Amino acid sequence: MLTLENLSIRFRGPALLDDVSAVIEPGQRIGLLGRNGAGKTTLLKMISGDVEPDSGRIVMAPGTRVARLVQEVPADLHGSVREIVAGGVADEHAESPWQAEHQVETTLSRMELDGEAAFETLSSGLKRRVLLAGALVADPQLLLLDEPTNHLDIDSILWLEGFLSRWTGTLLFITHDRSFLQKLASRIWEIDRGRLFDWSCDYQTFLRRKEDALAAEEKENALFDKKLAQEEVWIRQGIKARRTRNEGRVRALKQMREQRQARRKTEGTAKLQVQEGSRSGALVAELKNVSFARGDNQIIHDFSTTIMRGDKVGIIGRNGAGKTTLLRLMLGGLEPDEGSIRLGTNLEIAYFDQLRGQLDDDKSVQDNVAEGSDRVQIGGTTKHIIGYLQDFLFTPERARTPVRFLSGGERNRVLLAKLMTRPANVIVLDEPTNDLDSETLDLLEEQLVNFSGTLLLVSHDRTFLNNVVTSTIVFEPDGLNEYVGGYDAWRESVERRQATESREEKSSSGGKKAKSPVDDSGSKTTPPAKSAAGDRLSFKEQKELKALPGRIETLEAKIAELHEAMADPDYYRRDGAAIASDRQQLEQLEQDLTAAFEQWEALEARA
Repeated sequence: MLTLENLSIRFRGPALLDDVSAVIEPGQRIGLLGRNGAGKTTLLKMISGDVEPDSGRIVMAPGTRVARLVQEVPADLHGSVREIVAGGVADEHAESPWQAEHQVETTLSRMELDGEAAFETLSSGLKRRVLLAGALVADPQLLLLDEPTNHLDIDSILWLEGFLSRWTGTLLFITHDRSFLQKLASRIWEIDRGRLFDWSCDYQTFLRRKEDALAAEEKENALFDKKLAQEEVWIRQGIKARRTRNEGRVRALKQMREQRQARRKTEGTAKLQVQEGSRSGALVAELKNVSFARGDNQIIHDFSTTIMRGDKVGIIGRNGAGKTTLLRLMLGGLEPDEGSIRLGTNLEIAYFDQLRGQLDDDKSVQDNVAEGSDRVQIGGTTKHIIGYLQDFLFTPERARTPVRFLSGGERNRVLLAKLMTRPANVIVLDEPTNDLDSETLDLLEEQLVNFSGTLLLVSHDRTFLNNVVTSTIVFEPDGLNEYVGGYDAWRESVERRQATESREEKSSSGGKKAKSPVDDSGSKTTPPAKSAAGDRLSFKEQKELKALPGRIETLEAKIAELHEAMADPDYYRRDGAAIASDRQQLEQLEQDLTAAFEQWEALEARA
């Protein structure tokens, strides 16, 4: 379908693509990877014809139609959904109004879009879907997608995954969403130091092969450098050696020097280091029967939860559901319409804003991070701002660049650099993963997992949620509910509950549908499955059994913390209402622990 022949392009500095060749066959689904700024978007622009290469050429099969979905939603796009989608109709159909209209209506139906809706009033997720419809209406054979999951909620991402998995055309896409990549890509391309590597495998296999390849490259470079050093010693030996030296060996040494000089080093990895503040109190936040509305829109209704020191809580919900509002309520930034919120003591909060509102676009990177100073305080030492920003992969020149000229990934790194200059025992991250490359994501995950304080995380990145959080609060049709574990654990809980309700509905002969038990915290729990002779555990039940010891350990730790607090003689000098609240919480935790043990025993007996 498409051939890249000796493609090269550079703007400033080293070439983004240096004599690159590759072939795309019909029907392939290729994930395009690389560090921020490696040239991924530039390659898509060259394939779509929006950018000309410096040298080389792109050869397409005759009649191949190409459509590209850009990374950012254009700010100046207005009109109805139907008008915007119709703008993408192929030129050969533009002269046939009936056929063009039929294509638009068919596409709107497939994409589940309301053609009469005004584009500017839609959520960011629906806007992306409209732009995708505008790309697909021309019936392209090759579809180019640049970060299609950015700013989408999980429901929209799942819809997009399902739609693209059924689409029969050829796909080349850039994404840092690892779950999306694993689901769709059957082939991986990677741009690294100006070269294009074709791994011809899925994402998990790529990770293993990449690690082996880097280790082999490091070993090969070390051997080369050792031989070069030996030859340099030889050429600098005394007069006798110079008289008798082999001229072929001298020419070989010159070639080795040129080869060493041309070698491009691997890009560094950002050195993230979360600064931990002083220890907070055991209680971070307690919400009791909290309700909050904006006008007629009820965002939160009768929600209760307790967040303790060390909890890592993920918040999941569709765009516009109220995730940021919930964060502000938890942190005392908003007053509830009903119910009460109690914050813990000695809280030091660091907040990562998804809209990057903490950054001044007109100021340079270093002025945003150091706030006008030339030094920052990191732990117990001071560090020059330029040296600190180099840990976040900003060169001295880039550190002096105004923020408005940075890419999305660079802006996120600026915000992380600013965040990590402040000691904190509560970290709040609102969509931190947008635009970050996979290496920075992996390092951020590691820092958050090892963070001993409290984490509140809003994210649509399913892999990130699975790897970091210990519990989730989810906006669901019946309100806010809590679950133990990350994204996968939540989905499994929902599926178990739906399966249980379906069985109960079938078994009840016209009786009333039984509801799933709901504890005081809003957590929906599934009763232990009834054992039967020869009844083996399903795959989901096996995973549930595996997760239960961790839940039991968490509950026991919380109970132990409350017992330790109550053992302090000064504890009973507190307000009587607070003591009663703690006792009620302790009773609830002990009930949850008993239920968890019973469920574990029931599943263990069937295992």
